[in-house]
Amino acid sequence: QVQLVESGGGLVQAGGSLRLSCAASGRTFSRYAIGWFRQAPGKEREFVAAINWSGGTTYYADSVKGRFTISRDNAKNTVYLQMNSLKSEDTSCYYCAAGPPSLSATMRIVNYWGQGTQVTVSS
Repeated sequence: QVQLVESGGGLVQAGGSLRLSCAASGRTFSRYAIGWFRQAPGKEREFVAAINWSGGTTYYADSVKGRFTISRDNAKNTVYLQMNSLKSEDTSCYYCAAGPPSLSATMRIVNYWGQGTQVTVSS
């Protein structure tokens, strides 16, 4: 069992930066791939980024590639999403997700979800 708690969301101007954190409980955190998804009102949830158990493999959606960076610190049971050059279209609720170590490019399998943190980018 893994519980995920997101933090770091907020209001930022276009072009600004935010860093989201996903803190996980459970001693088996390092066995899971972790990803970030987002969902805007009236839209489907979409994949943003993911990182494998060791941090050696990462995947990004084309819409965030070059602007967002995912990383993890297994000693702290935490995954980060550094978001730079934010755009108004990045406005969404961002969710942390944990899945099996066999990570796919868009993290098709998710075992656990966090509650989400809101990111609002003003233009």
